[in-house]
Order: sequence, then structure tokens, then C-alpha cells
Amino acid sequence: MKDFSNRYIMVFSVVMVVSVAILLSLTALLLQPMQQKNLEVEKKMSILSSMNVSSTKSDAVELYDQHIRESYVVDTEGKRIDGVDAFTVDLREEQKKPLQEQYLPVFIAVADNGDTLHIIPLEGKGLWGPIWGYVSLKEDLSTIAGVTFDHKGETPGLGAEISTTPFESQFHDKHIFRDGKFVGIKVVKGGADPQNLYEVDGISGGTITSKGLEAMVHDGLIKYDKYFSQNRK
Repeated sequence: MKDFSNRYIMVFSVVMVVSVAILLSLTALLLQPMQQKNLEVEKKMSILSSMNVSSTKSDAVELYDQHIRESYVVDTEGKRIDGVDAFTVDLREEQKKPLQEQYLPVFIAVADNGDTLHIIPLEGKGLWGPIWGYVSLKEDLSTIAGVTFDHKGETPGLGAEISTTPFESQFHDKHIFRDGKFVGIKVVKGGADPQNLYEVDGISGGTITSKGLEAMVHDGLIKYDKYFSQNRK
């Protein structure tokens, strides 16, 4: 009787474990399309934010279709690559490739004032994990129209400040080229000169994240140097 009881408990346990595993797998499978849709909407919201267009999950798709007129992928020579969807390019995966083989997405947008903007995605490393964002450039492909940044695990009140309006707004009308040479944007510890077109204030207590963001902007945008030179107006 005791052996039967032990076998019953074992069989019951195995059946329960298998049943729960199947249930969890089915739930994950059913939720996957919804999760993917949410990620797409959040990405469109970020792209819109970089061009100073506020959106919500309910109107992001409509606003994206209204403002984003074209998207494509280029290489480091500035040449378009056919057959690749810019929206689905994973920059983190691209950075694992040799530079010459990387896909570089470009989003062409029209601002509310009619200006044409080039929006460039960025991916980098903060103190505790990945950071990312988008930079929108005016037609001269040097002047920043807007930015948006985000992070996975930076410290609240410190490195996490990169995703706040006070920090992001500093980038408006800054320049990434000086005398025809790409320079990026310097994130200055202790305060930037407000009149300097090439620097912004760093985050107090968030030096590593600030420098990580500076590197992300520089390393991400310099890949487009030839594209910018060929397309600026």
C-alpha cells in the first residue's frame, strides 16, 4: 500500500508539472502577438518623441503614419540597402557585426512646421545596462531638432535622469558638426556653457551613465558621416 501511495504521488507530481508547463507555454504563445504589438507601439512613440511629437498608446500608430514619410537602411558609405525593413533592425545585434556589414536605419519625418527631419536610432551602454534613444536632425543634418533617451536599469534620480525632459531638452539646436567635421555632443560634468553648440550638462551623480550616453551619441551618429555629407542641404 505504501509503494502504491508513493507511485501515486510521483505520477501526480509529474502530471501537474507537465500540465503547468504546457499551460505556461500556451499562455506565452497566445500573449506573444500582443507583446510584440506593444513593443512596436512603444517604439513608434519613442520615434515621435524625438521629433517633439507627444503621443499615447492609443494614437501613436496614427501619428506615426502621419509624420513618418519614409524609412530605409544605409551602410557606412551612405548607400541604401534594399530589402531591409528599417523599423525591425535590432541595433544591438547589428553592433556585433563588422562595421562595414551593419544596417543603419533612417526615418524621414515631417514636423508640424513642415520641416523635414532625419531620425537616427542609437544604442549604447550605461552604468547598469543598455541605454538607447533617437536623435532627429534638421535638413542641414547637423542641427538637432530633438532627442529621446531611455534605459533598462539606471539608478532613479541619477543615471535614470537621461530619460527626463530637463536633460533631453538641452540637446535642442545643438550641432554635431563643426567646420564640416563630425564632433558629436560632449556631456560636460560640472556644467556646460549654454552658448556652446556642442555640449550639454552632465547628470549630477551619474557620471558613468553620462559618459556612456556621450559615447552612444558619438559612436552611433559617426557611422552616418558619409550619409550626412551626401544628403545635407
